[in-house]
Amino acid sequence: MSLVGKLSAEILIVAPHHEHNGVWSGRPHHFSNVSPEKIKKVHLHEGDWGSVGSVIEWHYVIDGKDHVAKEVVKSIDEENKIVTFKVIEGDLLKEYKSFKAIVQSIPKGEATWVRWTFEYEKLNKDIPHPFKVFEFAIHLSEELDDHLVQA
Repeated sequence: MSLVGKLSAEILIVAPHHEHNGVWSGRPHHFSNVSPEKIKKVHLHEGDWGSVGSVIEWHYVIDGKDHVAKEVVKSIDEENKIVTFKVIEGDLLKEYKSFKAIVQSIPKGEATWVRWTFEYEKLNKDIPHPFKVFEFAIHLSEELDDHLVQA
């Protein structure tokens, strides 16, 4: 049984792709306003917002439990609207040896396809695949869509 996994899904949102991508790539600290029940706070530890190499700490809630993840922004592809985060500290690394989250905003007429991909390696075969965290990320994009459309 392999410990390496990959999850990928796409959802269609109404907000323009550049607005969705702009929050993920340069303004993730806005998520505490977009979804205050899920995202308690987002702190910049190193670098600048919207810069590759920046370190961001997320305080979030899943199933009523508080979690923390510290991530480095590995890449920002402005042309293809792709942002890649690598988890470097926090709760996810209690179960996963490595964990990468990739979010892409793809124009589809006046709408946007949002493609989420998680790449990870579990610490052992008894660790579940990160379906709850994956669903959480998808819901964040849906809530961001609602927020951007109402703005």
